[in-house]
Amino acid sequence: QVQLVESGGGLVQAGGSLRLSCVASGRPFVRYAVGWFRQAPGKEREFVATIRMSGGTTYYSNSAKGRFTISGDNDKNTVYLGMNSLKPEDTAVYYCAARLDPGYTSTSRSGYDYWGQGTQVTVSS
Repeated sequence: QVQLVESGGGLVQAGGSLRLSCVASGRPFVRYAVGWFRQAPGKEREFVATIRMSGGTTYYSNSAKGRFTISGDNDKNTVYLGMNSLKPEDTAVYYCAARLDPGYTSTSRSGYDYWGQGTQVTVSS
C-alpha cells in the first residue's frame, strides 16, 4: 500500500512554469512505476507522463513532450512534473498515480492502482 500526495499546483499565466510534486508514503517508491494524469472539466482523465522509479525510464504524451519533464527522487520518495511553456489548455486537475511494478509503463488509467487527491493547475491567457 502506498499513499500519494500531490502539491505545487496554482494559477500561472500562459508561457509560465510550474513544478508539481508527488510524495509517497508507505513503501519505497523505487519499487513503483509512477504516472501523472490530468482531468479538465467535462473531459476524461488523460495520461501526461510516466516514469519507472527503478532506472528512470520515462514516457510522455504528445501534448507533454518537449514541455514537461517527469523525474524522480527515490531518497525523498518523490516524483516531480516540471511544466514549462504552459498553455490555457493545460488547465486541469493533475493526479499522481502509482503501480507496484518497477518495470511497468502504461498510459492507461486502469494500469495504476494508487492515486493521489489531485492538485489544480490553472493557466490564464
